[in-house]
Amino acid sequence: MVNRLSLYLRELQQLTRDGTETTSSTRLGELLGLTGAQIRKDLAYFGQFGYPGIGYRCHELSEQIRNILGTSHTWPVALVGVGNLGRALLRYKGFSLRGFEVVALFDVSPTVVDTDVEGLPVFHLDDLADTMRVRQIRLAVLSVPAAAAQQVANRLVVAGVEGILNFAPVTLSLPENVSTVGVDLAIELEQLSFAVVNRTENA
Repeated sequence: MVNRLSLYLRELQQLTRDGTETTSSTRLGELLGLTGAQIRKDLAYFGQFGYPGIGYRCHELSEQIRNILGTSHTWPVALVGVGNLGRALLRYKGFSLRGFEVVALFDVSPTVVDTDVEGLPVFHLDDLADTMRVRQIRLAVLSVPAAAAQQVANRLVVAGVEGILNFAPVTLSLPENVSTVGVDLAIELEQLSFAVVNRTENA
């Protein structure tokens, strides 16, 4: 359900940018390939939204969903691993549009530490705990090699991080009080190839 809320928010924000003031669950469903009933059920879980004869006010519902998701304020984020993937993530504008601001970078490579990347200073991983505390960072993005991911994640936990977005192709073992979301692009492509192959064979 939470994944769908993020999709609803994305579409509502796009509608607002396009100048659309109101929408309906049916219209949202058409945009997302869902039923209006599913959208109404998801939203009803969190309260009453919408107006009879009007539907949903796009900007207002966007703000309400942001409150539910905890993104009504800006989250400072640390990024660990300033290689090719890390730099690509830094250039991704979607983070800031959704309320996440990368404020600190960490690496261990002497060619990167103490330089600026995309306007941000790169700290050594040994400075992790102090920097996280001073900047009150609770979320981190992990874009390090798989072999180093668990060790770096452990250091993030010790530094007080409560949520990790993991781009390393490995499953992390973390305490129950630390949330993690893994993004493995190769697995996503495997799922896509499975869908294509099976659609072809069943045609």
